[in-house]
Amino acid sequence: MTIDWIAKLRHLLQTLAFCLAISSAQFALSSDKPYDMPLVYSLAIGTSTWAWIDFGRHLAPSSIETGWPRGWAGLMLVVTGIVAGFFIGTFAGDAWFGCSSWAPGQAREQLRSSILITVLAGTAATYYFYSVNKSAWLERKMAEVRQLAGEARLKLLEAQLEPHMLFNTLANLRVLIGADPPRAQRMLDHLIAYLRATLDASRSTTHSLATEFERLRDYLELMAVRMGPRLVFTLDLPAELAQQPVPTLLLQPLVENSIRHGLEPKIDGGCVTVAARRDGESVVLEVADTGAGQAEAPVDGHGFGLAQVRERLLTLYGAAASVDFVSAPGQGARASIRFPLQR
Repeated sequence: MTIDWIAKLRHLLQTLAFCLAISSAQFALSSDKPYDMPLVYSLAIGTSTWAWIDFGRHLAPSSIETGWPRGWAGLMLVVTGIVAGFFIGTFAGDAWFGCSSWAPGQAREQLRSSILITVLAGTAATYYFYSVNKSAWLERKMAEVRQLAGEARLKLLEAQLEPHMLFNTLANLRVLIGADPPRAQRMLDHLIAYLRATLDASRSTTHSLATEFERLRDYLELMAVRMGPRLVFTLDLPAELAQQPVPTLLLQPLVENSIRHGLEPKIDGGCVTVAARRDGESVVLEVADTGAGQAEAPVDGHGFGLAQVRERLLTLYGAAASVDFVSAPGQGARASIRFPLQR
C-alpha cells in the first residue's frame, strides 16, 4: 500500500493536539506539579502509540482496500499499540527527566493513573482515526459507484440513440434502392464510414469535439446523398476547442431534429449550421437550421433528441449545463447547449 505522507503528517498534528489537551487536563487536576512533566510524558506516549498503530496498519494484507485491518488483526493492533506506546513513551519520558517510573518508592497511584489515561486516550484516539478513515473510504467507494453509474447511464442513452438513427437511415436507404440505386450505393458507403467511426468511439463515453464534428460530417454527408441539393450544411469548430471533451453523439440528435422537423417539410430544404464557441468559462454549441420552423420544440420540448441531450448533460455536468430551444414557424430553429469549459 502506498503511504500518503500528507495524511500521516495531518494525523501526527492531530495526535499532538490531543496530547496537549490531555497534559493540560492533568495539570489542571494536579497544579502542584510542574506542567513540563505531564506534557513530556503525554507527547512521548501519544506519538509512540500513534506511530505504532498508524504505520502498523499498513502491514496487514486486509487493510489494502479500507486502510484498516479486519477482525482480530485490527483489535490486536490497537492493544499492542497502546501497550507498546505506554512503555516506549514512559521510558522516553524517564530518559528526558533522568528518573525511573518503575523504581521502588515511586508513587504507584501515579503509575496506575498514567496507565488508565493511556488506555482511555489511546482507545478514543484510535476510534476517531478509524472513523475518519472509514468515512473517507466510504466516500471514495461512493464516488466510484457514482462514476460507474454515470458511465453506465451514458452508455444506455447512447445505445438507445444509435438504433434510432440507424432505423431512420435504413428506412431512407430502402426507398432509394428502388428509386435511385447509384445514390443508394453512395448512401451505403457513407453509412459504413459512419458506423466504423461510431464503433471506434463506442469504447468511451466522451471524446473530443473534433471527433464529434467528424462524426457529424459523416452523418450529414449521409443525409446529403438522400436529400441532394435540398441540404446544405456548415460546421464551425474553433481550433482552441478541438480537444474539448464532450459526450459521444451529443449533437447528432439535434442535427437529426433539424433535418427531420425543419428541412424535410420544406420544399426547397435549407441549411444546417453547427457551431462551437467559447463564452467565458463555458462552451456553447449551437445547431441552427433555416427550415420550416415550429411553434414549439418537438413534443413540448421533450422529443427524443432534446430529451436525450438534456439527460446526458445532466448526468455529466448536473445543473452547470443547460439546453435552450428557440423556433418559430417559417423562421427555422436553434438549439443551444452550454456546459463548463474543461481545461
